[in-house]
Amino acid sequence: MNKETLAKAKSMGFSDRQIAHLTGATEEAIRARRKELGIVPSYGLVDTCAAEFEAYTPYYYSSYDQGDDEVAASTRRKVMILGGGPNRIGQGIEFDYCCVHAAFALKQDGFETIMVNSNPETVSTDYDTSDRLFFEPLTLEDVLHIYEREKCWGAIAQFGGQTPLNLALGLKKNGVNIIGTSPESIEVAEDRKLFAAMLDRLGIPQPRNGIATNETEALAVARQIGYPVLVRPSFVLGGRAMQIVYSDHELQHYMRFAVEASPERPVLVDKFLEDATEVDVDCIADVGQFQDPARGTIVIGGVLEHIEFAGVHSGDAAMVLPPHTLTADVIDTIRRYTHAMATELRVVGLMNVQYAVKDEVVYVLEVNPRASRTVPFVSKAIGVPLAKLAAKVMAGKTLAELGFTAEIWPPYWAVKESVFPFNKFHGQDIILSPEMRSTGEVMGLDADLGVAYAKAQMAANSPLPLKGRVFISVGDAHKKTVADVARQFASLGFDLVATNGTATVIEAAGLKVERIHKIGEGRPTAIDLLKNKQLQLVINTPSGAAPRSDEVRIRTTAVMTGTPIMTTLSGARAAAMGIAALQKSGYSVRTVQEYH
Repeated sequence: MNKETLAKAKSMGFSDRQIAHLTGATEEAIRARRKELGIVPSYGLVDTCAAEFEAYTPYYYSSYDQGDDEVAASTRRKVMILGGGPNRIGQGIEFDYCCVHAAFALKQDGFETIMVNSNPETVSTDYDTSDRLFFEPLTLEDVLHIYEREKCWGAIAQFGGQTPLNLALGLKKNGVNIIGTSPESIEVAEDRKLFAAMLDRLGIPQPRNGIATNETEALAVARQIGYPVLVRPSFVLGGRAMQIVYSDHELQHYMRFAVEASPERPVLVDKFLEDATEVDVDCIADVGQFQDPARGTIVIGGVLEHIEFAGVHSGDAAMVLPPHTLTADVIDTIRRYTHAMATELRVVGLMNVQYAVKDEVVYVLEVNPRASRTVPFVSKAIGVPLAKLAAKVMAGKTLAELGFTAEIWPPYWAVKESVFPFNKFHGQDIILSPEMRSTGEVMGLDADLGVAYAKAQMAANSPLPLKGRVFISVGDAHKKTVADVARQFASLGFDLVATNGTATVIEAAGLKVERIHKIGEGRPTAIDLLKNKQLQLVINTPSGAAPRSDEVRIRTTAVMTGTPIMTTLSGARAAAMGIAALQKSGYSVRTVQEYH
């Protein structure tokens, strides 16, 4: 690669990594050679005034063709904030919220803020959010160019989700001052072996697990720890390609068709805790700023209990803050484990922990020393801007200086419900899984938990009915407990409708139920009643690991007809609680500010 060829390749848009792949060199070697030859990008100003007036908006893009650099000189201390890149399911707007709050907070503290993001649809890329915006891809090469060109004091990789987090170690190796939790601590949380070793040291339990790089290893691990198992690739966000597997046959299919396993990208195999309660915790800490971690402060922002049982991705699950069924002992254990891990990882800024609670035992599922998608919800629920405080902590302030040293336990309930795009995808099954599918979230606040849940359902465009007919059809695994749920709805004045198998169980409990036909066995069926608007609520749980086509048709018809549907019995119980609260007292509306 002589100078002319290399310059032409860069002009045509080839990255250092692509050139390295084509020439058999390393990315580092290509970068060093290019800089030695003086081939670096220049930055142009986006002309927001279409050449009619001089543009002053500090909005830049890189080019290897123009030569002239239009970045204005500045001597202020600069912090670079790495955004989340393109929005996609699993990497949503919640991370952008954190980046925007970081920019606002650091501006208040006198820093010049430099946002790096490549998504025109976000608030972080608005011209007035940060002092300067570089509209560039979030790759090691592009971020290093900007960091060196702007002579930044530090960079924040904690707020943009998994994309910038994956760059943190490479950036640090190239001399970037990553402020906040160290990239080495991030690596401990992300690397399965290092993470397991840390938990052993701290005496914190996690579900039995193993690592597999091929199909044979995966089968060996699964047989050793016992089905069902949760399988997933490492280093992904949004639970992509994550699945609960119940047999050798399913696991073989997963390893052959769902993932490309290798020693560099192993597959994680965890024991799946059925019927466990999942809990999300967001905390903020400044322990990494002190030689003696005991001098630091750790504050839990919020403990969110999932309404659905474990196995639903935390981005999709309905959640309650504060927790509504956990005992005081379990909450104390969660608090103790969170403090121990934040201290061990020397966290500076935000940390998210996911727990599973089964039979009063608290297991750690995963730890992310970064902002999480629940940070905006928790911040609004408790009235404290956690992302702003975290940015100030990362830039050197302590939580004591900022006046946030005590946990806030709100005197009202905040319910988070997810919003799904299922009405846009006719025929797509709506059963939730470990793979994230939601495209937004809503909040319900009230002094009564049932009303808060009902408000969240209204906001998610699925308001709960106060009377009418409820259709119930559940899989064999749920037949033991379905009678209790049916009794709750009967006591609320609903007429019960069910197919034969479920109806027999409900009648055995002494309840009156109208029997209807299964699809293909006669009329009317649930689909007929849904289309005729003769059902006001559907409770339909899957019959097994692979859903039957008639179940899928019922669930998709409910979505298309705008009929509220619950696909878990825990969701159905929450709906009954919400309906009971609305029937008893209705609801009133107050602003978030009034709650605070």
